[in-house]
Amino acid sequence: MKSSSSNWSNFHEIARNSFLAASTVYLTNEFNFSNTSLPDRRSFCFVSANRSSFVVLKSEEEFNNALSKARDGSVSSVFYFTAAWCGPCRLISPVILELSKKYPHVTTYKVDIDERGLSNAIGKLNVAAVPTLQFFKGGVKKAEIVGVDVVKLRSVMEYLYK
Repeated sequence: MKSSSSNWSNFHEIARNSFLAASTVYLTNEFNFSNTSLPDRRSFCFVSANRSSFVVLKSEEEFNNALSKARDGSVSSVFYFTAAWCGPCRLISPVILELSKKYPHVTTYKVDIDERGLSNAIGKLNVAAVPTLQFFKGGVKKAEIVGVDVVKLRSVMEYLYK
């Protein structure tokens, strides 16, 4: 019997291979990372130094702290699971950024599934595809959206956090 990390790895490779061609074309035509000063190419959608309500999680410790805050009810939160190679993730990311500005009292956490040290953490919330958005309020996961559905995303944000 395969372990869950092995299953995640298999899913991850299948998903990466499915989106690789579209991602490569998009990045090649749209962005030239070799001529930019961006410190981390995976964060290009959310360069936002003065926004305290949008946080890019880089380690399992940061993820666990954010999840603890979401589960103890001290912070209304949205967890946005993404990957640099994911075309649909890039489609929805400007909407997520817009909504994080519209609802500054809600902390939006960006979690790159390829970030080292986060694979165990991702399993805690049963994320099986990207993009996945999970919405927490009052210590409870209230909703989840898998895939790109802008209308549903706006509706859930308005319903939960207005």
